[in-house]
Amino acid sequence: MHVPLLSGSAARTKVRDLSRDPSQMNHHFVWLVWSSAFLVPWIAVYYASPRLRDVMWRASAATAVFGLTEPIFVPAYWNPPSLFELARRTGFDIESMIFSFAIGGIGSVLYDTITRRHLVPVTVAERTAPLHRLHLAALLIPIVAFVPLFVLPWNPIYAVLTCLLAGAMASIACRPTLLRKTVIGAVLFLVLYAAFMLGLRVLTPGYIAEVWNLQALRGGLLIGIPVEELAFGFVFGAYWTGVYEHFTWSASVAHSESRATRTSHA
Repeated sequence: MHVPLLSGSAARTKVRDLSRDPSQMNHHFVWLVWSSAFLVPWIAVYYASPRLRDVMWRASAATAVFGLTEPIFVPAYWNPPSLFELARRTGFDIESMIFSFAIGGIGSVLYDTITRRHLVPVTVAERTAPLHRLHLAALLIPIVAFVPLFVLPWNPIYAVLTCLLAGAMASIACRPTLLRKTVIGAVLFLVLYAAFMLGLRVLTPGYIAEVWNLQALRGGLLIGIPVEELAFGFVFGAYWTGVYEHFTWSASVAHSESRATRTSHA
């Protein structure tokens, strides 16, 4: 059974009711603090991986733009108090930009940082492999699929989850060598994201119940965390861990493997 989105009048009523709720004032800066907290592992990874700093900056800059999609989720998916009450007044907020910037940089290099690998250009032979005829299609699938998925009568988070999963699968179909990195990257980011979500639940009791639109979600709660958030951590890690590599025709290799060794097979 599909869960309908809130109607315009119902959404506005919910916003007004929440804005009048005094208990919400206790959580006014939670979204800002929580999103900014992701900058701590971002900085740690940045300093731990000098070879990947350019990748982090580019990935973070690209992902920060997706913070502008917050009106898609407010209030259909959640409705967080934010700086200047921007989210509830306009749908946009500063915190989403911070959050998107941080997770983009982390997700793009977390696997390579932990496994001590770096990126080098792929060889000419690899670029011309038969499967790489799907290169452009694989990159466009998440973008092209979003609009038809978004208009379906379900919560927009499910459109996002489906698009990210489709993008990860398309990348693997085009470049099978990304399978291991995709799976491990998904698990690594899920662990990190779940830790942040658990910290949010423990340190701010009642916040998830007050901010997330749980009645519109199908997954329920797992250890007090919306299953959709855990699913997001997994599929975001799956897609974003290899997306830079796919976009830039590069490959993740061990530090001991020189570029000269790879290009000698071109």
